Amino acid sequence: MRKLILCGLTVLMGLTMQAQNVQLHYDFGRSIYSEQLGGPQADDMPRRAKVTMTLEQFKADKWGSWFYFVDIDFSRKFVEGAYAEISREFNLGKQSPFAAHVEYNGGLNRFRSFQQAALLGGAYNGHNADFSKTWSVQLMYKQYFKSYADTRGYSSFQLTGVWGLNFANKKCTFSGFIDFWRGENWRAGHEGHGMLVILTEPQFWYNVTPNLSFGSEIEISNNFIYNTYNDKSFFINPTIAAKWNF
Repeated sequence: MRKLILCGLTVLMGLTMQAQNVQLHYDFGRSIYSEQLGGPQADDMPRRAKVTMTLEQFKADKWGSWFYFVDIDFSRKFVEGAYAEISREFNLGKQSPFAAHVEYNGGLNRFRSFQQAALLGGAYNGHNADFSKTWSVQLMYKQYFKSYADTRGYSSFQLTGVWGLNFANKKCTFSGFIDFWRGENWRAGHEGHGMLVILTEPQFWYNVTPNLSFGSEIEISNNFIYNTYNDKSFFINPTIAAKWNF
């Protein structure tokens, strides 16, 4: 539920432009895995939030662009947590598709903080003639920081792809991102070993008006979430969602 307005806007380098949206997602992942494993007592993700609200904003200027998003997770009784990413890109030439990319990731949940990270690298941004197809590829050095007692700081990398496609006379939008990065393995006997983490969140929207959209997101991940009793690490979590563009 993130990065989805970045592609297609970041390519408008050198223009003063701003876009913002808020999304509300109802997550079916918890129910799906609970049923497969025999009920709530066997739930792979017992603390997975049922509802997530996402706020995204993009702003371009003559030097490049700013982008941030905040995910706020809700359960029946609590605000479970808030996670944010903020990035800045600096254009490398007036007509160049290349940009320098700086980013921060972090947040808090009901139990402790998310492990914070800083990223630095480059981006390649592109689009077709009418901006109905857009894309961005980012390759970055990633530094994790020690955030609480059972974490440690370590160096990593991240490769990110972002895409956007408008079709059917702009009534439909297919957008999303995919991230690959090196994470730390917390499984017993493998602590401290590196592992490849994959996370992608494709979204499909039907645009009722230029402001209001309804659709779905499917979060697909490997090694991003796992449980401690059967080493399950691959998950597919669909949502049903609404979006308002400001």
